[in-house]
Amino acid sequence: MRDSVDRHVELWQHEHDWLDPLTEAIFARLHTLTRYAAQYRRETLAEGGLKLWQFKILLNLRRLGPPYAASPSQLADLLGLTRGALSNRLASVEAAGLITRTHPGGDRRRVEVRLTDAGYAAFERHAGTESRGENRLLEPLTIEERKVLADLLRKLLVDAES
Repeated sequence: MRDSVDRHVELWQHEHDWLDPLTEAIFARLHTLTRYAAQYRRETLAEGGLKLWQFKILLNLRRLGPPYAASPSQLADLLGLTRGALSNRLASVEAAGLITRTHPGGDRRRVEVRLTDAGYAAFERHAGTESRGENRLLEPLTIEERKVLADLLRKLLVDAES
């Protein structure tokens, strides 16, 4: 069984004698699978009328727990965005009725971004379906193989995060 990465590695091995074909194959496959997973997620969300960046805003508010609210600075940090970039994104999500921006205690200097009931419902509706693409990618593996893969990836991540 061969895939596109096998061809990629063969081509580059002839060009670069320093290339470690095993390392290249591992990271090229991880990168390619990540692209497929992201594409499947975008397609699934689009079926329900959400863009990935909108879903990420809802997801980050939802995972904070009740009352599903955050300051713009906190939300920007969670999303890895600048406050300016976040502000532009929040405007359209707010216009769709999925979030509100309020001033707690009437203090105009403070802003709170809060998930609305409609935003909560949209997240719940999409959260159950957005993993379809990931499951599609894992279909060729048995449950035991998935466990082994998860354990190996954890081992790499624990080392990278230490």
